[in-house]
Amino acid sequence: MRSSISIVGLGNAARALAARALAGGNAVEIIGRDAVRAKELAAALGGATVGTTGTAPAGDIVVLAVPYAGAATVVKEYGDALRGKIIVDITNPVAPDLLGFVVPDDSSGAQEIAKAAPGDAHVVKAFNTVFSHVLASSPAEDRPLDVFIAGDDAQAKARVSEFVESLGLRPWDTGALFMARALENVGLLELGLMNHSVKHANFSLGITHLG
Repeated sequence: MRSSISIVGLGNAARALAARALAGGNAVEIIGRDAVRAKELAAALGGATVGTTGTAPAGDIVVLAVPYAGAATVVKEYGDALRGKIIVDITNPVAPDLLGFVVPDDSSGAQEIAKAAPGDAHVVKAFNTVFSHVLASSPAEDRPLDVFIAGDDAQAKARVSEFVESLGLRPWDTGALFMARALENVGLLELGLMNHSVKHANFSLGITHLG
């Protein structure tokens, strides 16, 4: 089953996700505060529609492809327009010094976003452990990219898993939304590897089955 996706954001992550989603046969809507840039991105991708900021997103799945600092604000601005939607949080709320997070110690970016969302919306953490340029590239056939997800609603996670599979990627359910904190730590881990040992960002972390 293919999905109807609204992507809020106009950056590299939005472009990479939109391109893969279109290639996977999904309906894609691009939404950005800069209407001209949104139209340019949709035209460059081919096949995407352009939404209007502040109106109800067309997609059943709404991807927040914006910096964490503005993600909760975006959700609050949409308000009831997100009722019944699946909200996919791809952000990493990492502090500027890369030594921690800008969210409370007992929470996560995804949980803070969920607090701002309507009660019947379902927040799912996903894609935060895959660099946007890696997502935009073609993975080796014998080594698909792994996407870790977390959320409190089983049906929402199943829908997101189907979407992930349509992109040619492998979804891995890590549990309830509180696990988003662990996934955000993986994002921080990747930044540490990039800065201290790997020395570049052309890598991904994933699961290898043994035996």
